[in-house]
Amino acid sequence: MLGKFLDYLQFEKRYSPHTITSYKRDLEDFSHFYLRTESSEDLSKADKKVIRNFIVELSENSISKRSINRKLSSLRSFYLFLLKIGEIKVSPTESISSLKFYPEKQIPMSQEEMQMLDDHIFEEMHDLLEQCIMEVLYQTGIRKAELCGLIFENVNLSGNELKIIGKGNKERFIPISGNLAVLLQSYLKIRKPLDEYKSCFFVNKKGKKLNEKFVYVVVNKYLSLITSKQKRSPHILRHSFATHVLDNGAEISKVKKILGHSSLASTQVYTNANIEQLKKVFNQAHPRASKKEEL
Repeated sequence: MLGKFLDYLQFEKRYSPHTITSYKRDLEDFSHFYLRTESSEDLSKADKKVIRNFIVELSENSISKRSINRKLSSLRSFYLFLLKIGEIKVSPTESISSLKFYPEKQIPMSQEEMQMLDDHIFEEMHDLLEQCIMEVLYQTGIRKAELCGLIFENVNLSGNELKIIGKGNKERFIPISGNLAVLLQSYLKIRKPLDEYKSCFFVNKKGKKLNEKFVYVVVNKYLSLITSKQKRSPHILRHSFATHVLDNGAEISKVKKILGHSSLASTQVYTNANIEQLKKVFNQAHPRASKKEEL
């Protein structure tokens, strides 16, 4: 049954391989739990009690509420599929609510920090592939999975444009600067893919497709050189891109298209990213701002 569901996600829903892998992992975790506690592999027989016990065990194992909610979402989708094909009459996830949590505030890199990276760090490191990874993520706001999956034929350096295949296999076009195009052209001179990876734009030093773990390590390494902030992931570069272009006057609707967001609400998160900076400006500049009673 799990195989049919994954085929449904791939061929009917047209989800990305990365998304399908996440669903598969979540459902396999639940399947192992079900087999261990109920001595059964037939997930269609699961009831609400089993789902709740699964959530309790995850919590006791210190799994984050965000991760638990993602697994619960995967289970909801799976049992909705079973309802759709007539395998069950009632979903065991019905009336089970997601766990409430307050997401940790993610602080983007400042424009000064990113300029420091460009002015000093890259000159010292001399690794063209790693510089390209950092600059593409920061200058385009694409996700690490989208960077790893970037196809050679979708990179138009003469037209300063990237074609990105995002979540749900949705296509979007992202403009790039002339400087970034020049940097990528320089990378092409050292790019040596193995035959089976010629379609991949970025390949590692062994000629193979980049993996997401490698991209994370590269980003964390470089950001550690310029900041003491705790969050130093590829997503922070995406966050920084959105915050900086909005700060510099970009229209939020256009930033939404570049990021590949389906909802404007997802993009609006970045308009609040520099609220502390706004408070500082207010306290320094507004005639009614009190030096003793700052916001």
